[in-house]
Amino acid sequence: MAQLQYWGTGRRKTSVARVRLLPGEGKVEINKRPMDEYFGLETLKLIVKQPLLVADVLGRYDIIANVRGGGISGQAGAIRHGIARALLKVDPEFRAALKREGLLTRDARMKERKKYGLKAARRAPQFSKR
Repeated sequence: MAQLQYWGTGRRKTSVARVRLLPGEGKVEINKRPMDEYFGLETLKLIVKQPLLVADVLGRYDIIANVRGGGISGQAGAIRHGIARALLKVDPEFRAALKREGLLTRDARMKERKKYGLKAARRAPQFSKR
């Protein structure tokens, strides 16, 4: 018999996370590595667990996430978004709580492109009188 699983795709900056929720005891695996090994910072681990805390299902689901692109902060945000979307498929009743915390909204902030004549998006070259 096939095991019950819920899918969710999350995005943040240039990171894309494919998240699977499986009934279990709360193990989190990111790119085939435990979360503690993948994310060194405690704040990033809290970001990943946030949707589970809001929906009050921490420890009831195992999470398997494949994440690509961006840095670790963007990847943590993408995983959080994917978990929140997968939780909606578990129970649509979670929608109100997740929406109130802003976990279902895709964070659209991206890096601004570099402009010609400047050193970065807005950083001007150093002024020289002569």
